[in-house]
Amino acid sequence: MFGKTQSYFILAILIAAIITMTGCGKPVTNPASSPAAIAGGDIVIKVAAHDGTHQYRVGNNPFYAGQMAAFTLKQQMGDAPVHAVIIAEYFEDKSAKSKALKGVCSVFDSSIVYGFASYGSFGQDGCSDNDTIRVIGIGGAGISVSAALEENLGVSKLTEEDNLDELQQRLQDAGASISSKLQKTEDSKLMVLIPDAHSPKNAYVVEGAHKVLGKDFPITGGSANKNPGQTYVYYQGKMFTDSAIAFMLSGDFKVSLSGRKAQKNSEVISSAGEGFAEALANLDAKPIAALAFNCAGRKGRLDNLQDELDAIQKEFGKTTPIFGTYCAGEIGPADVAEKPEGVLSSGNGWHLMVTILGR
Repeated sequence: MFGKTQSYFILAILIAAIITMTGCGKPVTNPASSPAAIAGGDIVIKVAAHDGTHQYRVGNNPFYAGQMAAFTLKQQMGDAPVHAVIIAEYFEDKSAKSKALKGVCSVFDSSIVYGFASYGSFGQDGCSDNDTIRVIGIGGAGISVSAALEENLGVSKLTEEDNLDELQQRLQDAGASISSKLQKTEDSKLMVLIPDAHSPKNAYVVEGAHKVLGKDFPITGGSANKNPGQTYVYYQGKMFTDSAIAFMLSGDFKVSLSGRKAQKNSEVISSAGEGFAEALANLDAKPIAALAFNCAGRKGRLDNLQDELDAIQKEFGKTTPIFGTYCAGEIGPADVAEKPEGVLSSGNGWHLMVTILGR
């Protein structure tokens, strides 16, 4: 007889073989929506990761990293219907990224798998750097998720120096288009926007979203990794470049947003705690989970990544799920003197953008 751990790995090997033969992802549905939220229904949001400290680590294999993170998340979600699984991964090249994505799709149906290439991630379990993946599951009858994809932004080779007018127009059009696909309702509470458009280009995408959603609608998110060969976003199990994805979260819950800018080690640490403290103070509800889109530049200024997370946990505690990622541009409340009046969220750099969901 096989032990529990042996059986687990035999199952993993069989699934790996199937996925390798069949690939990850059916033709995409754009936009896609889960059933409408039911007032008072359960809201289940969980986070899992796979890195060098994970008990099921199998060498440095991106497929198993994705698969093990997804298995852990699936166990945490329990019987709740899962509407979306969003990944933030930090692997080196397209081949490794594709394997990590397929690993997640071996556990969850590709139709609900989304995400992007990041510069690492963090959560209640710690900070994750190279060759890691973090996943968040959003489910339950009390929350609905709509997802949309905007392909072929046409800006990957444009620069602000040489193509400013065209760049602005294309990205503003993309922001408006993807926001229109999500169809905001009276129950809509938050849009999460993840473009392949690093700072300061991300600002133009948000400006386009304002034309559809309004300048005071809560928007958060972050830009995909901008390194050559790593600028990917993922939509229903497929890889896209020069594109954007977005999600609309709806239901009877509350959100509270905060943004903090910093560029020095000590200020990065203190601002992280301040941002979480402000969002908590303004929530007026019991926290369910937090989304934290953090600047990769801030990460690079830290002497020790854990110091920033310690400051966050001092304010937020160590149990409520946090889905934190390091990005190439952040979306949320600007922490700058020239912040536009009446605008809640904008595209910026050097920020930690905090969103807390509560009920």
